[in-house]
Amino acid sequence: MTKEQIVVTSAQMCDIEGRIFAAGMPVAALMEKVAGLISDRLQVIIPKGRCVGILVGPGHNGGDALVVARELHFRGYQVWIYQPFSKLKELTNQHFQYAQSLGIPCFQETDKLPSCDFLVDGLFGLGLEREITDSIAYAINYFNESNKQVFSIDLPSGLHTDTGAVLGTAIRATQTFCLGLWKQGLLQEQALEYIGKPELIDFDIPLADIHTVLGEVPKIKRITQTTVIASLPLPRSPITHKYKSGHLLLICGSRRYAGSAILSGLGARASGVGMLSIAVPESVKTLLVSHLPEALIIGCPETETGAISHLQLPGKTHLSSFSVIACGPGLTQDSTPIVQQVIESQVPLILDADALNILAQIGTISTLQKRQTTTVLSPHTGEFHRLFPDISYTDRVKAVQTAAAQTGAVVLLKGARTAISNPQGVVWINSESTPALARGGSGDVLTGLMGGLLAQTANKQTPIEDVVATATWWHSQAGILAAEERTELGVDAFSLTQYLMKVLQAFT
Repeated sequence: MTKEQIVVTSAQMCDIEGRIFAAGMPVAALMEKVAGLISDRLQVIIPKGRCVGILVGPGHNGGDALVVARELHFRGYQVWIYQPFSKLKELTNQHFQYAQSLGIPCFQETDKLPSCDFLVDGLFGLGLEREITDSIAYAINYFNESNKQVFSIDLPSGLHTDTGAVLGTAIRATQTFCLGLWKQGLLQEQALEYIGKPELIDFDIPLADIHTVLGEVPKIKRITQTTVIASLPLPRSPITHKYKSGHLLLICGSRRYAGSAILSGLGARASGVGMLSIAVPESVKTLLVSHLPEALIIGCPETETGAISHLQLPGKTHLSSFSVIACGPGLTQDSTPIVQQVIESQVPLILDADALNILAQIGTISTLQKRQTTTVLSPHTGEFHRLFPDISYTDRVKAVQTAAAQTGAVVLLKGARTAISNPQGVVWINSESTPALARGGSGDVLTGLMGGLLAQTANKQTPIEDVVATATWWHSQAGILAAEERTELGVDAFSLTQYLMKVLQAFT
């Protein structure tokens, strides 16, 4: 487990720092080290000689900012300090007095501030709980309206460390230097408009202290390329064959939504799954064959509306013949009996789209608690609310943990920062994505890709949530790469499937 993967709450980070200080590391020495690392990064980014305004708060975040002010001053930058508080922590106050002795201009009111080229935000850091009001709120809004590039220390002032919620108002940073370990709030959707480009500043926290506080396996983790490579079904055995490389059954599509079946199938194809069977209404079978000639397309009887009425598998084939079943994209809610049938099977199951809406109608928790094998749910926000109307959505991490615990399923909550939880509350967060994926059909591609990967690892010891995390990361990286080459408006779901292999080639 690398530090890039570890995510902490405010309380956990305080406990870890407490152990460092208890072991003999002086607070002042750590502040010097952290601020020195930040100053080094700023020197790379900000041209020498430019004017930098330093926003200083009353706590140790303000102390970090003051050391940065001193360092930039000595390195030839023009620096001024905004410090509006009457009381400062002792160490912060000492740094403030020293900055004044160096002749660095200090101000307490925004209307007296000179102009500057850049801002460094050290007003509030770890553990802010109260709403920002009055003159400080006015000042933050003033700095936001200045349209300067802002570099926030640890997290933008005004954000809740754990939830990423805005406490009244918050600094809109251009870049955030997260100190030591990733804070959970920086990986929550509601923080995205404020954090800019996040970067981890590693100040050498001993792994022993991290493991003592978080355990050997941290509960909240960030998906990285290291995670992905470890979970991919690669390399393959030189003597493997298609029946040893997983058999996925996709149950999807309808006359109205035939495209969903195609996109799910193309996502599954990209996963490298050994065998792919796709159950669709008989009327769209020929269309599927033309797009996926290598797949076994199973034409099923259909309703008057063009939905699958019941499964009609080939002779001697049963649901238990498959490694994994993925069900839902494009089904329509006329296929309720199909969803009930697969839920009653003993095969690992992915439910998405219409299958989730049907599940919500028949009873999410009571239905899934009866399953004896793995279930993966992949709702977007609206589907999540329908599945779990009683779960608070304020904190997405807690919401997905609660949903997984109640159902015994692995729950993937889609979004700009997708969160995945297993029933034991271990969470993976995907911290890299693109709004280019906010288009119809993107989720269908993910369902197929995830199903294909799970089918290949069904008989291995890889945790299910790790494989789901790998599919999520792979899918989002394909979107990022496609957006770079085609712009964010040019990433339709069909094109997305073509970039899945380009991503794989790049990182393996």
